[in-house]
Amino acid sequence: MTGHPTDLISVTALACGWLAIGLLGFIRPRSTGWVAHGLFPLGAVLGIAVTALALVALVQPAETLILPLGLPDLHFQLRLDALSAVFLLLIGATAAGISIFSAGYFRSGEGAAPGLLCLQYHLFLASMVVVVIADDAYLFMVAWETMALSSYFLVTTQHRLPEIRRAGFIYLLIAHLGAIGLLLCFGVMQGGNWQFTFEAMRAAQLTPVWASAAFFLALLGFGAKAGLVPLHVWLPEAHPAAPSPVSALMSGVMLEIAVYGVLRITFDLLHMQLWWWGLVTLGLGLFTSLFGVVFAAVQTDMKRLLAYSSIENIGIIFLGVGLTVIFHAFHMPLLAALALAATLYHCLNHAFSKSLLFLSTGSVLHATRERSLGKLGGLIHRMPWVAWLALVGTLAIAGLPPLNGFVSEWLLLQAFLFTPDLPHSYINMLLPMGAAALALVAALAAYVMVKFYGVIFLGQPRESSLSEAQDCGRLERIGLLWLAAGCVLLGIFPVPLLALLNGVSRELLGASLGSQLQHWWLLAPIAPERASYSPVVFMLSTVVLVAVVVLGVRLFYHGRVRKASPWGCGFPLLTPRMQDTAEGFGQPIRQIFEPLFRMRRELPSPFDTSPHYRVQVEDHFWYTLYMPIAGWVRRISSLASEVQQGRISVYLLYSFLTLVALLAFAL
Repeated sequence: MTGHPTDLISVTALACGWLAIGLLGFIRPRSTGWVAHGLFPLGAVLGIAVTALALVALVQPAETLILPLGLPDLHFQLRLDALSAVFLLLIGATAAGISIFSAGYFRSGEGAAPGLLCLQYHLFLASMVVVVIADDAYLFMVAWETMALSSYFLVTTQHRLPEIRRAGFIYLLIAHLGAIGLLLCFGVMQGGNWQFTFEAMRAAQLTPVWASAAFFLALLGFGAKAGLVPLHVWLPEAHPAAPSPVSALMSGVMLEIAVYGVLRITFDLLHMQLWWWGLVTLGLGLFTSLFGVVFAAVQTDMKRLLAYSSIENIGIIFLGVGLTVIFHAFHMPLLAALALAATLYHCLNHAFSKSLLFLSTGSVLHATRERSLGKLGGLIHRMPWVAWLALVGTLAIAGLPPLNGFVSEWLLLQAFLFTPDLPHSYINMLLPMGAAALALVAALAAYVMVKFYGVIFLGQPRESSLSEAQDCGRLERIGLLWLAAGCVLLGIFPVPLLALLNGVSRELLGASLGSQLQHWWLLAPIAPERASYSPVVFMLSTVVLVAVVVLGVRLFYHGRVRKASPWGCGFPLLTPRMQDTAEGFGQPIRQIFEPLFRMRRELPSPFDTSPHYRVQVEDHFWYTLYMPIAGWVRRISSLASEVQQGRISVYLLYSFLTLVALLAFAL
């Protein structure tokens, strides 16, 4: 124990508190009221407490603690530093909103028993907390696997449906592929000393070859959990299968925990960073972000659209990680701190905005029993609370000022633009192309969000049953308001939080943006004369402009404007089916980026009395990478089954031959 780690002990106690809440669900395992209205709000209170402790820990020195648990010679070790505190803040603040929403969302008869669902949910939260405070590889892997298994059971809540079981299997398979990569990574980093504490790994002096092996094994392991291409295939399957609060936790929180792992290993446990690591990571992030946003643009399922949008945002985050590695390797501390700050800020932004959107789709799904965009529309009239709060998340994830998504993307773009002095000319040539690609991704993300919001909430209802839709309940509104408030506050007041994030930069990079954050209302990442942005001024200017326009219309044109139905192009028989559809929004993207898609079309014949046209967009990676691997696995399994004869004499022969081979090897 170092000093008096009161904050670390408190965080550990809160993680145990979440576990205790999960176990309390078995007092009345079939009671939805006990679980939803009693335990989930209590879990939200613990989330607020974790948030408060994380804010305190951001300005405190690192704390360590050794628990009398674990193996005889390897006790569990904990550490709370600035990097851990940022992700504890993310977990606690997001979980508070999701938990209070879940208190009004979960109903009886939806998959698993309420008590079991309560245990899985809060075990998931507790395991994520332990992942970010673990200070040895053994505890880290125990918490990591607990996180994977609990989230798997949450994904398969509706386990009686075959497509849900299939989605859960794919998720678990990719998760364990990543876990193998992490085990190998920790094995490389221990440097032959058989000390699996993070402190020993920090002291290990690896050669560039072994350090590179550790970095790319970490990129494999954490990339599988984050959804980096081509390890992304589980994500569009798992999110539509899971309940919406679970989708919000997985997309808004769990994916960012993978980012924590990459940052921990790259800048804390490894003693060197090579510039080409960053270039590979940057390229992978750019391709992942472009791939995700293009696939999101052609989706017709609202939860699959948000799942691909998560892939896009994870790509942007890894793009920032790559830039940080490049700048740090070339000893450019200010730009490295800027790129790291943008990366961490985008993690927080994505947690709030994507959780808000997934919860909004959950309310829509409960009210309409539909998640197909082709059967929705006009819900702003039936569900005004959900519609207006979802609009906040839509504008935030689209990167529009003055909301939070704009801040991190603007900072990341500034990091790109201030890179003309790198010692390698071809990197100087490539980075402006990266900036252009980031701008393209941001523009396409706004396009996707126009489709998402417009098709669901605007226009007229496409189905008559939508007239029966009801707005979300009181607890759901509180959860949505909490997350929407986070999007607004992170967008309007970024400077105070960036000042807190300086502790992470000083801890990992030995540099910070301190002198660039002198004014709480002005964000100037390099210098005010180079580039600056004031979200407060922008917001006030927007409010004044809107107020002037509204008052001007009321004062000068009141009574002169005749209200009438909108012009229907001279055709009086317009119906909701004539509105632009999700397929119509996606058609230009399908045509421009056609090589990225594997499309199957069903075309009607000229003599068909009931013509039907259908386009199915599929992923090339599934058919060119995963299906061949599955075929080889089946072949190897069939060969292995030939060895299993079921006769004791054959197995004794195998044992004898193994002993002979070992003796021969020993000689």
